[in-house]
Amino acid sequence: MSVWVLAGSAAVAGPPVAVTDADYGPVDMAQVRLGQMLFYDPLLSGNRNISCATCHHPKFGTADGVALSLGEGGIGLGPERRPDPDNMPEQRIPRNAPALFNLGAREFTVLFHDGRIEADAGKPGGIRTPMGAEMNSGFASLLSAQTMFPVLSADEMAGHYSENEISKAVRQGRITGSGGAWDLLSTRVQETPGYAPLVTAAFPDEEDFGFTHISDAIAAFMAFEWRSDTSPFDAHLRGEQALQGTAAAGMDLFYGSAGCADCHSGPFLTDHSFHAMGVPQFGPGKAARFEQHVRDTGRMRVTGRVEDAYAFRTPSLRNVAATGPYGHTGSHADLRGFLAYHADPATAFDGYDPATVRLPDLPGVSDWRHIDDPAAQASLKASVTAPARPLSDTDLDRLIAFLGSLTDETAIQGRLGIPDAVPSGLPIDR
Repeated sequence: MSVWVLAGSAAVAGPPVAVTDADYGPVDMAQVRLGQMLFYDPLLSGNRNISCATCHHPKFGTADGVALSLGEGGIGLGPERRPDPDNMPEQRIPRNAPALFNLGAREFTVLFHDGRIEADAGKPGGIRTPMGAEMNSGFASLLSAQTMFPVLSADEMAGHYSENEISKAVRQGRITGSGGAWDLLSTRVQETPGYAPLVTAAFPDEEDFGFTHISDAIAAFMAFEWRSDTSPFDAHLRGEQALQGTAAAGMDLFYGSAGCADCHSGPFLTDHSFHAMGVPQFGPGKAARFEQHVRDTGRMRVTGRVEDAYAFRTPSLRNVAATGPYGHTGSHADLRGFLAYHADPATAFDGYDPATVRLPDLPGVSDWRHIDDPAAQASLKASVTAPARPLSDTDLDRLIAFLGSLTDETAIQGRLGIPDAVPSGLPIDR
């Protein structure tokens, strides 16, 4: 909910009301503790070499500090991650790893950059996803259901075809049921002795432990660990300590003439909608394995509507100063640079410099096919319909100061933190 104020002759959205406990769903702490272990345990990846934390690490604001991640076939963490010469990645992850803050809040009813998973009371399990009906049931929440995607992706966690029993099952289309990928993953957890007491505590009334329990626990952990509502901005909203100086001027600009709040509205600074903002595209794009293009048309891939081409979900700005690079491709490593581009993308588009992109080296891969294709570039540029609002250096200084007030050190650090060890005994990304 937002309040409204007058700025000159135009009505603009003012700062929202303060976040309260009622904005979040409840969490079970036994599930949270199980979820913490599962989140950091590489056991859930096909080759037992990647965990959820590999691409969503507190060291990098629950992301990974690079434009496009290296998943399966990578070694190391964050900007230092590199290809494994004995198991080379087939391609980069097509989109920037999003931050995980406040995903347990009730208003987050659509997830991923293209919104391909969202709450829908008319669908099986109350969730709409690209998966079959039998795969959408049994999850406790939308946040729980989103975990099904990374563990089934060859480039993210499952591993490449024929490398392990998980990737083989995925390749054969065996996801649910006995011997399916989910069954194999839950069996791994059940057969790891250290998980037994955690599972019993988290799900004492459940006889058959399955993948949805794994997902529910990870979701509970994320919701608890990265709830973010104790920043200086939150203190301002609660009347505890008002923003001052440049940050206050930036807030006035954000909710005023800069128009930021047109999309970044509400308590979590997102309208949860989709907008085409001309973010530069590079990397593999989103295409089926048999397709040759490198485009990523975003929301259009979900809806099939031409008017949704190149539209992507408005990200929450909580802890934005700590979650770069920015944009759905991570096109800008620098927040100031992204703000300047974002304010007038149609003008800035032609001057974009790919040399600034923070990408781990991946030999033999052509990352710039989209940028080198005049027709693809023209389509992307033409998709931008937002009005230009160029920002001066002073404007940028003020906005950066305000966005800094959204930094919540408690949430960034995490409430439980990185465990000393996980039940599988596998190495933890630190």
